[in-house]
Amino acid sequence: MSDLRKVVIDGNEVEVDGAMTLIQACEEAGIEIPRFCYHERLSIAGNCRMCLVEVVGGPPKPAASCAMQVRDLRPGPEGQAPVVKTNSLMVKKAREGVMEFLLINHPLDCPICDQGGECDLQDQAMAYGVDFSRFREPKRATDDLDLGPLVETHMTRCISCTRCVRFTTEVAGIHQMGQTGRGEDAEITSYLGETLDSNMQGNIIDLCPVGALVSKPYAFTARPWELTKTESIDVMDALGSNIRVDTKGREVMRFLPRNHDGVNEEWISDKTRFVWDGLRRQRLDTPYIRENGKLRKAGWDEALTAAAAAMNGKKVAGLVGDLAPTEAAFALKAMVEGQGGSVECRTDNAALPAGNRSGYVGTAAIEDIDAAEMIILIGANPKLESPVLNARLRAAWTRGATIARIGTPVDLTYPVVELGTGREALANLAAMDHVDKADKAGVMIVGMGALTEADGAAVLGTAMETAAAGSSKFMVLHTAASRVGAMDVGAVTDGGLKAAVEGAEVIYNMGADELDIDAGPFVIYQGSHGDRGAHRADIILPAAAYTEENGLFVNTEGRPQLALRASFAPGEAKENWAILRALSAELGAALPFDSLGALRSAMIAAYPHLGRVDEVPENAWTAEKAKKMGKADFRYAVTDFYLTNPIARASQLMGELSANAKERASAALAAE
Repeated sequence: MSDLRKVVIDGNEVEVDGAMTLIQACEEAGIEIPRFCYHERLSIAGNCRMCLVEVVGGPPKPAASCAMQVRDLRPGPEGQAPVVKTNSLMVKKAREGVMEFLLINHPLDCPICDQGGECDLQDQAMAYGVDFSRFREPKRATDDLDLGPLVETHMTRCISCTRCVRFTTEVAGIHQMGQTGRGEDAEITSYLGETLDSNMQGNIIDLCPVGALVSKPYAFTARPWELTKTESIDVMDALGSNIRVDTKGREVMRFLPRNHDGVNEEWISDKTRFVWDGLRRQRLDTPYIRENGKLRKAGWDEALTAAAAAMNGKKVAGLVGDLAPTEAAFALKAMVEGQGGSVECRTDNAALPAGNRSGYVGTAAIEDIDAAEMIILIGANPKLESPVLNARLRAAWTRGATIARIGTPVDLTYPVVELGTGREALANLAAMDHVDKADKAGVMIVGMGALTEADGAAVLGTAMETAAAGSSKFMVLHTAASRVGAMDVGAVTDGGLKAAVEGAEVIYNMGADELDIDAGPFVIYQGSHGDRGAHRADIILPAAAYTEENGLFVNTEGRPQLALRASFAPGEAKENWAILRALSAELGAALPFDSLGALRSAMIAAYPHLGRVDEVPENAWTAEKAKKMGKADFRYAVTDFYLTNPIARASQLMGELSANAKERASAALAAE
């Protein structure tokens, strides 16, 4: 129940929730309060004192607006609304004093600091600081930390806001950073000199309000004002995190998160943030044709003519890879089915039911996790499959949710109730009486590891019936960014992958690099990187990566989102839909569109929900039939977080992180 209170801020009366802090109330009134330590997604520290305001009638000193609630304010002598001033002489003097203190030991690194141009300390010193300092003592210096290959530290710049400590502890769920010492000797450090062990650590770079924590791979490569900024969508997992792509010329220089409360809040995983070096390496930039067992470079006309000749009159199977935009899947389906062939996107043999959106997406939105009291994970390891979703699950646990798991025990950064490791545990759960759970908000999350085995359909049916019995919302945690969109446009074959490729003379492989294609069929590979699919190919058609073309991606909850082009594909590589359109003309059955806009219009006409960008459609509940399951334990879909797709495998940094993770996992522990 809301507790509305009136408060007068700088002469304007506003009505806000009594539980709000003064800094939030000021934002409601449209007044910006400077801050360094306060962050709305972290606990309140109240230690930088930059957000001081004057409370009229309160103590004769400024108050920290981040740590005082509206309900703590005292009304006027005749019951008037309490008065807060953010621009009085007292506040101005206090902020200037705080800024002077913060700059006592801060080095004059601005000309060479990577934070220059997007630094909170710079901005607030300009707005609230003074042009002199009364301190003449030598500046204090501290040793830099080694946090690993991602975060570079310059701890002399640190202002002890503790944002990094609170993030790693509260959101990432690791306990490796803290503050030691007192007074002038106080410093942020990592315990025992440990490097950070988290898939989310890059977020402390964004959180740091000064240049103490900066991106190690990006260091000294560009300035913010040199970069072109493009809002887009991440495809490293199926969450669809909102990102900003920063480019300098044709090169992608970095990825940053964008705020989206319904998807990724304002966090992204380390793979999302640092995979950009994989966009530059092992790229396919010209068509190739295999002759006498060896690939040779060819022109587009020759390659398309050869591909059309190979496909004409043959049984064709189309495969949709994990990073393909929905428009490309729609175009591939139209082209291949026009040749009498079949298309399949479930390249990992996942038992996802075609046509039943509640079976391959579910009924839960990501935001439903926030209010859930009971969450059950079945064959899912969100820490590796979707680290940002895992952080959301951890946040739900901190609010009191119970999280249970059926699967092999692994550390998820929060405690879980172990229900068992395999199918028998799921069968036992299904057999229980769930009447007492009907009034509890629940979410059941089924991972790809539970659906890719031979009895995947039986597992899905049992899980759906169990969720329905407990009035729980249902979610399928996908690992491939393209999967839901491709399922939506019907890029599936009855009988799955085996039925699609059985007897196929030609396989048109659009970026499916996670499977081995047997010897025999002629393979045409369309993709961006020289990965497994290109090694097997007889003809290679170079395509754009996700930062190089406009595309629609549907995330794991069924939300369509737009990825926008930030740079151009290298060499002669073309956009995915354009390659398919050109090839269809070569086949004598040109697809009925000449632009991405026309293609999108045709796709949305056939599947209207794809036009409702950034909305989560409600899915009609149709439970799959529960069948007899096997008895094996569930295996998780992702075992190496850093090397799940061709772009990540082309990245030197991801290779280093993968090797570090393996070394850390196999390190011998000393006897206690």
